Amino acid sequence: MKTHDHTTSTPGERAQALLQVLKQKELIPDGYIEQMTQLMAHEWSPENGARVVAKAWVDPVFRELLLRDGTAACAQFGYTGPQGEYIVALEDTPTLKNVIVCSLCSCTNWPVLGLPPEWYKGFEFRARLVREGRTVLRELGTELPHEVTVKVWDTSAETRYLVLPVRPQGSEAMDEEALQKLITKDVLIGVALPHVA
Repeated sequence: MKTHDHTTSTPGERAQALLQVLKQKELIPDGYIEQMTQLMAHEWSPENGARVVAKAWVDPVFRELLLRDGTAACAQFGYTGPQGEYIVALEDTPTLKNVIVCSLCSCTNWPVLGLPPEWYKGFEFRARLVREGRTVLRELGTELPHEVTVKVWDTSAETRYLVLPVRPQGSEAMDEEALQKLITKDVLIGVALPHVA
């Protein structure tokens, strides 16, 4: 009896084989994979989150909406869809630094943050951040004053987070478009602070 050596196929080949089986069984609607690929490659981006945060920095009414109903605030920009259904904005203050993690896997707020970076998905990061957030932030280059409390928020199926950082000193004269450039994916996750160059 001939057996197949599964170790010779690549992950891509195995994924293609699985896709073909699912299509043959009509378990994937036509165009679904192409639509998700389009979203991931072109529509989900940390630039979306940067627009949301910059708007909150300059518009008090929008800021209040973002903190009250993050999903509705992000929907004003069209940032909705898978992983963007239950958005909660976490407001940093001069004495509180919020950081997000998914301790079980790598869930995050895709429409606003984009796909998670590799380090975010790593088991060591996920496990250590929950236990020793300040130390992990320091290792990632974010040194916080002792009086700043680090609060780690664990993403779940019902909650997707976005960090609303404190607007940095020196940005008072910057317009909304210029402010967007200060906000990176790491800032939106909470492991970095925005800085004026």
